[in-house]
Amino acid sequence: MGHDFSLCVFTIEINGTPTVALQAKRHHEVEQFCEQDRLRADFSTFTSHGVPLCDANADMKVRLATLTEADLYRKATKSNPPSDKFAVVYLVHIDR
Repeated sequence: MGHDFSLCVFTIEINGTPTVALQAKRHHEVEQFCEQDRLRADFSTFTSHGVPLCDANADMKVRLATLTEADLYRKATKSNPPSDKFAVVYLVHIDR
């Protein structure tokens, strides 16, 4: 029997700070996404107020997004075309 799940918005916390929001069907999908070495490497290249988002020892946890975080995600991705890849919305200031 197939399961049709609606998409949920999840938040990835890095060292206890809600850092990014993304949408997926299952919590496990986001956990697998977090386990990718490439993601940690990508996050380490971004800074927020001069501090890297992530390092090799950073603690990354996945949880359901709060209503505010989910709203921010939906507003930020409203005009994006559908994709097979995760659309990541930063919940922290990203230095440019």
